[in-house]
Amino acid sequence: MKAQESRMGSNRTGVQMSPLDAKRMNEQRVDLAPPVLQSPSAAAMADMRARYIADAPRIGSVPPPGNVKGVVQTGMAMLTGNRPQLLLDKLGERLAFERSSTRLYDALITKVRATRSDGEDTLLPLDLLLQHRDEEAEHFALLAQAIEQLGGDCTAQTPCADLAGLESAGLLQAVVDPRTTVVQSLHALLIAEMADCSGWDMLIALTQAQGHDSMAHDFVRAASEERAHLQQVKVWFESHTLGAPLSGAGYA
Repeated sequence: MKAQESRMGSNRTGVQMSPLDAKRMNEQRVDLAPPVLQSPSAAAMADMRARYIADAPRIGSVPPPGNVKGVVQTGMAMLTGNRPQLLLDKLGERLAFERSSTRLYDALITKVRATRSDGEDTLLPLDLLLQHRDEEAEHFALLAQAIEQLGGDCTAQTPCADLAGLESAGLLQAVVDPRTTVVQSLHALLIAEMADCSGWDMLIALTQAQGHDSMAHDFVRAASEERAHLQQVKVWFESHTLGAPLSGAGYA
């Protein structure tokens, strides 16, 4: 399979494929020694982007509680100096990311099954892939329950949730692309698991700081499962890329 990953073919993207055209292009190129932003076209582009940035609304907002329980909980939390809107925003972020992670595993499982049907053994155990996928879905349900427990709406798209959806869209696109291999899909999944572990650590710290100890305990368990996902995906990726995982390498 590794030979198929890095095979040589009819790649015509480099300038070496057309040396005469490359020479003519270099003879007529504009001197780029000054900073790029000082050129008229680049400066105009930067000015236009600056105007868009100044005029653009924020990416979203955290909705107010939609029920009496949520109003009371939010009011009490704010009286104690906490920022319940920040916690709800970060809960929404992890909710959106866990949804995307579940879809990433769904797409990878489909790709693994398709390559096996073509007679190619990817050496990825479907039982472990399915276990990871189900745990991602369980984490999604856990977060939805936590949001509702705080009086929030788990269907609302908070600012951080919107951002998480944008960030993970490229990873999902890489995995569902029928041209990408299993190993290339594993690389996208590895990026997702690294970001996921970091996000859970921040959410746990925020939850503990606002006094939601029982909720934080559940999140610690989810974070432990995510770290196990990261370690396993890293081993798979290294084994398929290098032939064996790097000795002594890993993530805490």
